[in-house]
Amino acid sequence: MPVFAVIDVGTNSVKFHVGERLADGSWRTLVDRAEVTRLGEGLREGGDFAPAAIARTTDAIAGMAEEAAHKGASALAAVGTMGLRIARNPDAFIATVRERCGVEIEVIPGEEEARLAYIAVVSRLDLGNGSLVIFDTGGGSTQFTIGRGTRVDERFSLNLGAVRLTEEFSLDGPVTAEGLHQALDAISGELGRLDGLRRPDVLVGMGGAITNMTAVMHGLAVYDPEKVQGSVLSREEVDRQIELYRSRDSEARREIVGLQPLRAGVILAGACVVRTVMDKLGRETLTVSDRGLRHGLLADRFGGET
Repeated sequence: MPVFAVIDVGTNSVKFHVGERLADGSWRTLVDRAEVTRLGEGLREGGDFAPAAIARTTDAIAGMAEEAAHKGASALAAVGTMGLRIARNPDAFIATVRERCGVEIEVIPGEEEARLAYIAVVSRLDLGNGSLVIFDTGGGSTQFTIGRGTRVDERFSLNLGAVRLTEEFSLDGPVTAEGLHQALDAISGELGRLDGLRRPDVLVGMGGAITNMTAVMHGLAVYDPEKVQGSVLSREEVDRQIELYRSRDSEARREIVGLQPLRAGVILAGACVVRTVMDKLGRETLTVSDRGLRHGLLADRFGGET
């Protein structure tokens, strides 16, 4: 059976998926993992990627390309998201990756990022035929797709990500109640596009922050995508975790069962975005999707079902 691989180069992490396309058009997962490389560390819009961040991310992609070849992948597709959209020197990074491991990264717009994620989510969760909002909060941006069933009515991307928020409000260490309030107010302002939207029947969240929060909720010492997929994250649990993170520095957060250690610095920012989205849309719960852009990309570029 044919094997294909995809790489999603994000602002905070690089996600890697290798799938085998079966005769019935479905996919069997061979590899599905992510590495936190902080490509966007210190990045401001119109600024440059730091040499150390480029080196870390290139090393990760080179390892993934080698693993894809070892698994017998006949083709590999790689896309870049928000960090590559706003950096001043994306071409330098893309060229470095190309020269090091022969991987060509395509920078995709936010709307395409949202479309691919929507494809992946609706194919694997029973969400009914009511109104639906899917959001994906990442290190550099947050994507929203609004629809009903498989129909997409609107999609957009906002320059609101955990890496910038962490740096701007010093959310990688203990945060006072006043500091948290300031961060939440700023996030609310940046999510103003959600104001006035009708409360959806279903809200779905995806991305590293949400899947890590779900793993913490379940106390997963070893990440289990089957346990995370379809879980329900409540507003009460989000608030509990915000308090858990804001009272600790990054080192202490690394001891929390279920939290990926390299995500400890940015998890509070991600949780604050999740809380604010739930507030804006009037939802007390959200459904968690472990599937995302990489799964939609795999089917979109190489056929078969998501």
